[in-house]
Amino acid sequence: MLACQKHLFSLPSHTHYLNCAFMAPTAQKVEEAGIAGIRQRRDPSGVEHVDFFEESNRLRALFGELIHAPANSVAIVPSASYGLAAIAANLPVEQGDRIVVLDEQFPSNVYVWRRMAAEAGASLETVGPGEGPGDRATRWNERILEAIDARTAIVAIPNIHWIDGTIFDLEAISRRTRDAGAALVVDGTQSVGALPFDIERIRPDAVICAGYKWLLGPYSLGLAYYSERWHNGRPLEENWICREKSEEFGKIIDYRDGYHPGAIRFDMGERSNFVLVPMLATALEIVLNLTPAAIQEYCRNLTRLLANCAEELGFRLESPEGRVHHLFGLRARDGNTMDPDRLRDILGQRGISVSVRGNAIRISPHVYNDERDIQALIEALAAAMQTGT
Repeated sequence: MLACQKHLFSLPSHTHYLNCAFMAPTAQKVEEAGIAGIRQRRDPSGVEHVDFFEESNRLRALFGELIHAPANSVAIVPSASYGLAAIAANLPVEQGDRIVVLDEQFPSNVYVWRRMAAEAGASLETVGPGEGPGDRATRWNERILEAIDARTAIVAIPNIHWIDGTIFDLEAISRRTRDAGAALVVDGTQSVGALPFDIERIRPDAVICAGYKWLLGPYSLGLAYYSERWHNGRPLEENWICREKSEEFGKIIDYRDGYHPGAIRFDMGERSNFVLVPMLATALEIVLNLTPAAIQEYCRNLTRLLANCAEELGFRLESPEGRVHHLFGLRARDGNTMDPDRLRDILGQRGISVSVRGNAIRISPHVYNDERDIQALIEALAAAMQTGT
């Protein structure tokens, strides 16, 4: 069983950082990799041609290992929105088609589809959990499946909901999507790295991940998987390094129309960032060493006390079967009130970092958290609910 890994990080002892869904703290080894990259740039005469390729290829291989995908299906992107825009530019959508998204989905995974729908004369269908008896997550998954039909061109959803951690059955959704002849685009930003993810089982068209959350990497760098179906697609940029034989520096003005094979054509310009790429690669090594399955189980055990007392504190929480354990949202139960400003004050005074998203208090622990962090949060929530009545 995985033990607390606080020693891998440099978090102050007096803080309770339960907010990895906002931004991961930088692990010590990741920080060291970034500093080494900065030092390398002190004297660029030491930068070799291979440095533009080797670390990028290592990064691809590590992400491929994490999601069980070929390394040449991985592209290096600056953000989730960039990765989404790249696949959107290659997806055929016609007038009358439908694009399925979720209620309160993260904006970057909505705006790109709103524009596409408006320009193509398609419609954007937003699926929420609805009302009714039974488990909320089960009901929501059933409504997603019902929304996918012969008119559906794209299903663009996350693996889990970024506000409350509701988990979506991507294998079932993928089967329905393929039967409908539609494309499945997954935003894995809030799940990949903390929850097992298998490309071979899910078979999506694309998976896009920002790197600075559960991949434990730096800001402004992410990774994207594009299935073989799109390996002849058109990239957003026409940069030199993605062209075939670009490693032959002396011949880069022998312009070539061909790209490196696979998804490398979708790489951003200046992808060989000598600071950020080794930081993200080092972070992925940490994640792979810990394993997403062990991270998920650690968070499950760590938050069991909070989950068990949530109702007593006056909150609603999705059932354990319908959500993940590294990210979940607490909502005030009917009849209970809580002043959000007062809550922020109480949390701030006690050094507790969580997020308020929509009407939910989003809690997102990781392996650097321990029982003291959870107990501090429970006491703060109890105080906030008392002052809110």
